[in-house]
Amino acid sequence: MTTNNELMTRRQAAVARGVGQIHPIYVDKALNAKVWDVEGREYLDFAGGIAVLNTGHLHAKVVAAVKAQLDNFSHTCFMVLGYESYIAVCEKLNSKVPGDFPKKSALFTSGSEAVENAIKVARAYTKRAGVIAFTSGYHGRTMATLALTGKVAPYSKSMGLMQANVFRAQYPCALHGVSDADALASIERIFKNDAEPSDIAAIILEPVQGEGGFYAASPSFMRALRDLCDREGIMLVADEVQTGAGRTGTFFAMEQMGVAADITTFAKSIAGGFPLAGITGRQEVMDAIGPGGLGGTYGGNPLACAAALAVMETFDEEDLLSRANAVGQQIKHSLSALKPQYPMIADVRGLGAMVALELIEQGQPKPEYCAKIIASARAKGLILLSCGTYGNVLRILVPLTVSDCDLQRGLGIIAECFAELNG
Repeated sequence: MTTNNELMTRRQAAVARGVGQIHPIYVDKALNAKVWDVEGREYLDFAGGIAVLNTGHLHAKVVAAVKAQLDNFSHTCFMVLGYESYIAVCEKLNSKVPGDFPKKSALFTSGSEAVENAIKVARAYTKRAGVIAFTSGYHGRTMATLALTGKVAPYSKSMGLMQANVFRAQYPCALHGVSDADALASIERIFKNDAEPSDIAAIILEPVQGEGGFYAASPSFMRALRDLCDREGIMLVADEVQTGAGRTGTFFAMEQMGVAADITTFAKSIAGGFPLAGITGRQEVMDAIGPGGLGGTYGGNPLACAAALAVMETFDEEDLLSRANAVGQQIKHSLSALKPQYPMIADVRGLGAMVALELIEQGQPKPEYCAKIIASARAKGLILLSCGTYGNVLRILVPLTVSDCDLQRGLGIIAECFAELNG
């Protein structure tokens, strides 16, 4: 039998050091909210491939759709020979993305590609070059998206300065003393000190920050951004790579914000574990780039498109948006019950099933507590992730299809880990 340690030794010899790995575990098989490693040990998966598995590992409908597509063809490159499933995915996204206006979509492979192409479209439409992003935002690891990502280590550490024309505003976070007014004032400071509004093509933000710590923008802040963008002719870009596909209790988090973005990015759970990403936006904005200016060899791969259509059908058939809210309520109730016992729990927050708790003691972030809980949970058979600027936020991204029994078992393990930490 191959062991985790043997595979870790091979990994260290063969895989570039820059490719991180949170857990020293190698998976042999998985189903719904469970994985089994190569040594046969079972784990509850509360990480979901970093928000990729909202419909769980190997959902039967997704598997059947991909197998059926594989019997026909696996690839042509849509830019060479088209196929109906690409069009169908775009039609579905055009109807699901918020905004009461005609829309068009384009499909890619990764979230970083989606973000880069959103900025390309915004620049082409506005004829401007500048972009405003936010502190602690995460938008990808390619060179252009690293400039947008508001965290140096580990993403751009030792790589030198990123591309110019990106300006950083403050993301609103009451817990850390940044009000909506403060965040809006930071944009106005950019306009006064760095770039005129007429130089800015886009303002990009996550409605709920993912890697940044699961902080949600308020609807009032989003409305103010919408008003600002309308006044200045700036494209509002909603990065819904992590929040999309039902994680927050609506198919897109922007549905809860009261306004629509000009361009929306999506990826991760949209295709249930198959690599698919894309952008959806106002028709006239999306058409600012001519034929050949958007695309990619694998963008909108037929297998991934089949999976995405199955995922969207599954959301309707299994009412997974209601399930997301029910799962989120159970998680928040369980974690909030721990707060009176453990003063280091500064906050329990989240929209839908995108839930996190933040650990702070005597005003200082406590990433070491987070690391201990993650390690302890792993030893008990539960996979967790951290996030946040300081790594002191415990985030839960369990599949929405998780059974109540497994959900409660995992939450019980978290409670055990806190009891051990406190002891």
